[in-house]
Amino acid sequence: MRLLRKIGLLALVVSSYSNSVQAETFNFSCITNNIDNDCQIGEDQIIVDILDGGVGYVDFKFTNLGPAQSTISEIYFDDGTLLGLTDIATSSGGVKFSPGAKPPDLPGGNTIGFEVTAGFLADADNPAPKKGVNVNEWVTITFELINGKTYDDTIAAMGTELLIGVHVTNFGSGGSESLVAPAAGISEVPVPGAAWLFGSALLGLAGATRKRA
Repeated sequence: MRLLRKIGLLALVVSSYSNSVQAETFNFSCITNNIDNDCQIGEDQIIVDILDGGVGYVDFKFTNLGPAQSTISEIYFDDGTLLGLTDIATSSGGVKFSPGAKPPDLPGGNTIGFEVTAGFLADADNPAPKKGVNVNEWVTITFELINGKTYDDTIAAMGTELLIGVHVTNFGSGGSESLVAPAAGISEVPVPGAAWLFGSALLGLAGATRKRA
């Protein structure tokens, strides 16, 4: 009975911790409009969740909800504060990204003033359609916060000091589109970043472990 009580208490603690994690979901807007239907598919099923990764950390989780065929092939950040990737992890699901991207700039990003932060971009390994984020798959990028900034500061910066771009390929039409989050307010050129996302980033599928000091 005592053991059962301990197990029950542990389950309660774990449940309480899980429910306390802050998260905000952002949709994307298509900025290229190469094919109207492809743009709609991208806007309907590509999202980024920004999660509180614990004290001093923030997670960006990119998900392809499906059901239409499409692949997140490249990811770009426009923040002015991200200095580069230091580690990459993959999962048994087959998603695998590496630092750098081709093309090095978000296609069509110049139309909204999207400037990719030097050194912070990643793309799927070859073959890209297979290694990218396909239907019902996801990938997470983790940053350490600096200068006393918080998770709430990161959320507040979305759409002004922080924009996120994805290049989505492998649509059923054979086309590709660029999308930017947040979906609202991307018509304005963003102001310079506030320099709080530390340049030590971890890119990988959720479920990968991260040690805390």
